[in-house]
Amino acid sequence: MTKTGGDPTRDAAFALLSAVLDRRAPLDAALAGLADIAPRDRAAAHRIAAAVLRRLGSLDAILEPHLRRAPPAPVRHILRIGAAQLALLGAPAHAAVSTAVGLAHARGLGKFAGLVNAVLRKVSADGAAALEALDSPRLDTPAWLWASWGAAARAIATTHQGEAPLDLTLKDGAAVPEGGERLPTGSVRLPAGTDVTQLYGYAAGTLWVQDAAAALPARLLGDVAGRRVLDLCAAPGGKTAQLAAAGAAVTALDRDARRLARLRENLDRLGLAAETVAADALDWRPAQRFDAILLDAPCSATGTIRRHPEILHLRRPRDIETCAALQDRLLDAAAAMLAPGGTLVYAVCSLQPEEGARRIEAACGRLGLRRAPLGAAELPGLAEAVTPAGDLATHPGMWAERGGMDGFFAARLQG
Repeated sequence: MTKTGGDPTRDAAFALLSAVLDRRAPLDAALAGLADIAPRDRAAAHRIAAAVLRRLGSLDAILEPHLRRAPPAPVRHILRIGAAQLALLGAPAHAAVSTAVGLAHARGLGKFAGLVNAVLRKVSADGAAALEALDSPRLDTPAWLWASWGAAARAIATTHQGEAPLDLTLKDGAAVPEGGERLPTGSVRLPAGTDVTQLYGYAAGTLWVQDAAAALPARLLGDVAGRRVLDLCAAPGGKTAQLAAAGAAVTALDRDARRLARLRENLDRLGLAAETVAADALDWRPAQRFDAILLDAPCSATGTIRRHPEILHLRRPRDIETCAALQDRLLDAAAAMLAPGGTLVYAVCSLQPEEGARRIEAACGRLGLRRAPLGAAELPGLAEAVTPAGDLATHPGMWAERGGMDGFFAARLQG
């Protein structure tokens, strides 16, 4: 990150927005470049940048009436940061405006300082009311995504407006951390912003971070105790941990050796064991086929927008086609590694139908697999997530009163 001598939090937020919106970098990758600033400033910068990315359409809409002409992209980023602080994050008006003006000077944009000051003062006066009058869910969602989500689009987009809570998976018998809510499916939920490393049980290795929806696909394999289970595309390892904790003999495969190293670190903290293989699932073949396989396939990740709001701005329709082609190849590879009569669970953290049921229909026709439909009793308190075909399909608008959940599709297949 380029140091400018300005306010470190706002300067870092500017760097994050520039990385995502100008250079199309993932937010996590951009955040990794902020290691040279204090953790508190880093966390605050991430919160500001995420708020801007989550509500970009609405923020631009409340800025637009106060702009005679379109400002340069860096100036627009500064205005968005200021507007987000004023209209969304509850910052005092004088602080939000003065730090934005300071950021303009620090970034060599001093000739626009007067514009930044004038526009944000107007936003401080009427921005909250202007925001309230907008159809924000629609404005903050690209049209192609909104159309693809069908009747659930508004519920999904409304949930995207807020930060995601912290969900945990606990080992059997582990105590629920103070302030945690046990969800019907077994996950434990704490408020957004909770620092997992400070929770009772983290250092002792009795819990790990995993969204309530992400914890469901591994459970679709049923009782895995004593069975040989392959976790394909396994990193960062939440599902591997679930399977190992349930008594499976797990082989965790991932093509990214660095991510696989983090998986091993997580398993070490949890006191769990699994064989790890750094290889491409499209090429690797085992000496012996597996009783059960979990394929959490690479995808568009549109189901995780609450946690990764940059996806709204980085994904394009053509990306879905690319993902679907890879998913077909991975399903072919997984089927070749499955023992006769074995169980294969295919999962994606995507809301796109092209990556979900359509892939399963194609795979069944191509590979001779058959669906093993889910029953509503397998998903306590979440029967609405069972599709007519017997697949799992969650979206952020489900459990809205509890804070929502990630979007996941999963199908259980028999060899």
